[in-house]
Amino acid sequence: MSHQSIAARIVPQLQIGLMAFLTVVDLFAAQALLPALTTHYAVSPSAMGLAVNACTLGMAAGGLTVALLSQHIDRRLGILVSLTVLAIPTTLLAFAPDLWVFAGLRIAQGVCMAAAFGLMLAHIGEQMSQQDAVAAFAAYITGNVVSNLVGRLIATTVVDHSGLAASFYVFAGLNLAGALLAFLTVHSAPRAQNEIPALTAPRDTAVRSWITHFHNRRLRAAFGIGFCILFVFIGTFTFVNFVLVRPPLSVGMMQLGFIYFVFLPSIFTTPLAGMLVQRVGTRIALWISLAIALAGLPMLVSPMLSWVLGGMALVSVGAFAAQAVATSYVSRLAQTDRAAASGIYLACYFSGGLVGSAVLGGLFDRFGWSATVLGVAAALGVAMALTMLLTEPANRLAPTRDTP
Repeated sequence: MSHQSIAARIVPQLQIGLMAFLTVVDLFAAQALLPALTTHYAVSPSAMGLAVNACTLGMAAGGLTVALLSQHIDRRLGILVSLTVLAIPTTLLAFAPDLWVFAGLRIAQGVCMAAAFGLMLAHIGEQMSQQDAVAAFAAYITGNVVSNLVGRLIATTVVDHSGLAASFYVFAGLNLAGALLAFLTVHSAPRAQNEIPALTAPRDTAVRSWITHFHNRRLRAAFGIGFCILFVFIGTFTFVNFVLVRPPLSVGMMQLGFIYFVFLPSIFTTPLAGMLVQRVGTRIALWISLAIALAGLPMLVSPMLSWVLGGMALVSVGAFAAQAVATSYVSRLAQTDRAAASGIYLACYFSGGLVGSAVLGGLFDRFGWSATVLGVAAALGVAMALTMLLTEPANRLAPTRDTP
């Protein structure tokens, strides 16, 4: 393969990964600030965890909006507008006077992030062949992984040196950087033949698409798996923060930021998810990913920091790989209106995060960390059972364009 052809493949994937990073960089970064936010608002860990993760409610709503209106939204303009508007609630978080306003602004953030996320997934599906799209989806989820690591590092570093308000200003600037990148790479690029322009579909298309998608047993199973994946991720990485800062681990705020280097292995393993699907298929790839996450759970209840970090790393590797596999599967399986299918998947995915925050937060407050980890294990078990229902789409990796 020539250097030009390698560059032609790598550069778009880097752009896609960077776009994902800038889209969701402050989604989970606030989790690293949970101990500081809990002190600032003088509330319980579960209440603050629910407020921080309220963005998942907004993302579920944003995913549903994309699913309902996908045929009437110009993907390129929608991505650009979503990322530009996202900077507004991010900035206002610096002034949130109480927990309710904070949660409301997080919901607004979630709507904007989900709209950009869902439209970008549809854009990838319409622009690329199935074979290229698998790698592109993996690149997009890898950008998500990087945002989890770098976002948390930025948040804890800025708070440690300049306070809570300054961290939200920094993330608002990153939101605007994402909007600029969208303008330069997505909005200004030539349109593909398969790309759907805005306002061209009949008004009943959304209803027919939803009916078609929900009648598909494999898609329903994939939506349920998405729900479980973020349930697991939120349950682990929200409440482990409180475990880390309490005895016997007693990690400081600055150290807490560096602890999130546990996401570093995922940056290298998530891009391999596409290759794994091509070798062993979606079902086995998901089982492997979920089993890796499950293997990390016993380590999370250890009193030794090194074991807890190892467990966090395994859960991260497994969850992000499963997300990459499931996301590409939904896009490849949907025969009509991929944006609607992706939007429904994202709505289920982020609903899992919200439910996970509420259910596992209750377990954490009442019964402690071990009970929370058992709840995470139950969700992984459900996801592994749902994986039994998945079979490959016809011509799953054929290097030809699908009709969207």
